[in-house]
Amino acid sequence: MRKTSRRSFVAAALLAAFAAPQVPAAAAAAPAAAPATAGQEVPAPATRIPLGTKTLHLVDASRQDPWKPSAGNRELMVTLWYPSLPSREPAAPYVSKPLSRAVLGNDVLAGVRTHAVAGARPAPVPRPLVVLSPGFGMSRITLTALGEDLASRGYAVAAVDHTYEAPVEFPGGRIEKCTLCDDSRMDPGAVVRNRAKDLRFVLDRLTGPGSELRVDARRIGVAGHSIGGASAVEVMREDRRVDAAINLDGNFFTEPPAEGLNKPVLLLGARRSGLPEPQENWERAWKQLTGWKRWLDVPAGGHMTFTDVPWIVDRFGMPGQIPPEQVEGQLGTVSAARATAVTRNYVAAFFDRHLRGRPSPLLDRPSSAHPEVTFMK
Repeated sequence: MRKTSRRSFVAAALLAAFAAPQVPAAAAAAPAAAPATAGQEVPAPATRIPLGTKTLHLVDASRQDPWKPSAGNRELMVTLWYPSLPSREPAAPYVSKPLSRAVLGNDVLAGVRTHAVAGARPAPVPRPLVVLSPGFGMSRITLTALGEDLASRGYAVAAVDHTYEAPVEFPGGRIEKCTLCDDSRMDPGAVVRNRAKDLRFVLDRLTGPGSELRVDARRIGVAGHSIGGASAVEVMREDRRVDAAINLDGNFFTEPPAEGLNKPVLLLGARRSGLPEPQENWERAWKQLTGWKRWLDVPAGGHMTFTDVPWIVDRFGMPGQIPPEQVEGQLGTVSAARATAVTRNYVAAFFDRHLRGRPSPLLDRPSSAHPEVTFMK
């Protein structure tokens, strides 16, 4: 049962609690005893350099929306984080009240602050670009802690919402629901292929004329959680601009090319060793990864370990409708602080090595500073 609940495409109870807009607000609400949001912040990033953030509404005029053709051209929302010039303006909120209600069923997340200033001017030096793709049903906000941390280490970062695969807020307060969350006939391979198109379009925008960021188009990485991780590897297979990819505990749903994929890939999973289906899924893909590669596992982690969900639960409590037997598979027993540290440090070490040429011992051998992580391959 744990295997199915952790790895299924729809991701079952915990994913629904944090992502599915069709969950009634009363059912999805955090417990009444949850702490107040005053003074709550996203976990502090690695450095205290000034950070900026922007929200982009992008329209791909070359493509009709595949999930809702009546909507017209494909629309995407993207959050940018980047090193900025100093600003005295307050840090941006984590999320708006309407989107907090759509994601969690109440306003609790709207009181959380980030560490980036909305609209702050980017620092003038071009930066390596990292694009992030969330899990199915998951808002891009659930990758905020990772995105801000990468920006604090000198990266330009873009997190993409894949419309109709999660609740997405557009300008003017319009919120599109996760229409695919209830579609049992949906082909996950089709989702991966469409996400690759979304990500390529975002790359076109951020590396082209008039980009909102100063990026070094010769150094591009993509990372994602769950099906977003599979999509990160897929877009690297399709787009020669992408130099390195990270899959955070995502099953693969498309076949790699017969000749293999000769680019760097990090597989960072949770409890895959000993669970036949998840382990076999990555074993099959591993054979076709012919470039630099590493397979790491967090045996005490859960599927959501690599997102903001652990610290959200730590601060505001577990949504009341989560069956107890689902909790360990989704969150594991790693503390929220350690989950954040592991995710940030290994993701940064990988991109530092493959986008900046800075080797890190974290990727060469087990670390006493990160005993949660096991080297599988």
